[in-house]
Amino acid sequence: MPPRPWKPTKEQLAAAQGGRVPDLLAPGLRVLFCGINPGLYSAAIGHHFGRPGNRFWPTLHAAGFTPRLLSPFEEHELLVAGYGITNLVSRATAGADELTADELVRGGRRLLAKVRRYRPAAIAFLGVTSYRTAFARPLAQVGPQPEPFGPAVAWVLPNPSGLNAHYQLADLARLFAELRRATE
Repeated sequence: MPPRPWKPTKEQLAAAQGGRVPDLLAPGLRVLFCGINPGLYSAAIGHHFGRPGNRFWPTLHAAGFTPRLLSPFEEHELLVAGYGITNLVSRATAGADELTADELVRGGRRLLAKVRRYRPAAIAFLGVTSYRTAFARPLAQVGPQPEPFGPAVAWVLPNPSGLNAHYQLADLARLFAELRRATE
């Protein structure tokens, strides 16, 4: 049975500034999902995409990656299915806008080392703007990328944060499902 969800206090959220969420990694994953960086809520609870309202977990389910809707507290079930989660920058912040371009570039170099070590078949960057900045690809668009990322096929998908109003859940599910079909 998964750990019971809990809601962090204001004090716990404040204390999570600069904290980290451990990577969910294993060798040979089908897809490694790469967020920008953990939010304070995720760092406080110690699980990826933890804030209520983040659409990552509903999107994975709607796109067919998971047979049922998982909670962040059940994230380890992704490994069994061949999926993992990491971030470009490990430092938790209240918003991705607190990150510098240099942090994203350095994070991209660290991420490349992880991908070379763990060798996922594909990596899905969740956020086109952070991808453009981290890898000096100002014209990158959502979808499969022309160049691999180390040994992995690279995809860019919209960030599933509830703050990303450009994409509704149905749009996210459709785009994530394209990745799922391409990696089956």
